[in-house]
Amino acid sequence: MTQLTAKTVLVTGASRGIGLLTAQTLAARGHHVFAGMRDISGRNREAAQALQQSAADAGHVLRVVELDVTSGHDCTRVAAEIELERPLDVLVNNAGIMPVGVTEAFSLEKMRACFDVNMFGLATMSQAVLPAMRKRREGLLINISSSAGRLAIPYFGVYCASKWAMEAWSESLNYELAPFNIQSVLIEPSGHATDLVNTAPSPDRSGTLDSYGPHAAGREKMLGMFLDLFEQGHAGNDARNVADRIIELVEMTGERPLRTQVGDDMGVAAINEATAPIQSGLIEQLSDVYAVAPGHEDA
Repeated sequence: MTQLTAKTVLVTGASRGIGLLTAQTLAARGHHVFAGMRDISGRNREAAQALQQSAADAGHVLRVVELDVTSGHDCTRVAAEIELERPLDVLVNNAGIMPVGVTEAFSLEKMRACFDVNMFGLATMSQAVLPAMRKRREGLLINISSSAGRLAIPYFGVYCASKWAMEAWSESLNYELAPFNIQSVLIEPSGHATDLVNTAPSPDRSGTLDSYGPHAAGREKMLGMFLDLFEQGHAGNDARNVADRIIELVEMTGERPLRTQVGDDMGVAAINEATAPIQSGLIEQLSDVYAVAPGHEDA
């Protein structure tokens, strides 16, 4: 790499979409990439083999690893395996699912399944890699949120809730990790052409759904709107835009922005700009409480 230091990066949810593009691009730029995905001997077998083979053919350093972020065992195992080989510099928490439909019509089981990936999976994977990063006093977490992490959108209630939760968790973590020279930053994409739309979980409380009458069709209308948008092929909806911003954050030196919005603004930049001074004021007021004297972080 020209004037760049190769970093070791773990990308979750790398079987498709943004995760796949990110893993491929990082490897092509000379970074050491671990591409995490589920069921690499089953349903993701072809994706895993194709990614591994293309990297090998190009002479890139990339290894596909079996990783389900909802499994604490998987997260701990993968983190340990990477650390045995080389220090992990960056974790890209990309794995996610996007339930769409009448919010009331999602059972608690389905809501928990969403949070298990989007929120708890992110937290579990982060907790697995952070001890080694804190020990080295160096590291970066890049957490893939969404415009839905700053906005409330009809028929996206479960998805928005999971992303709002991960935004709060990620930002709080960022403040607490500052004494260890580790950042926890967020990327907030708007609608981009990935198969999240095609694989969106649907509501399962049929009785509740039926009681909404014609409004129950909101799921199909919203998904159809996105599909129509993606079919137009606008450059602003290309998932590569998000992957490119991830690469920029990985390779950036110095302090990175807490939030990076990508794609159609949807008002998210204005929300971020308006709330930043309020948040900064709160942190300033609390600085004496949470700040730790240098050299005493492990106390």
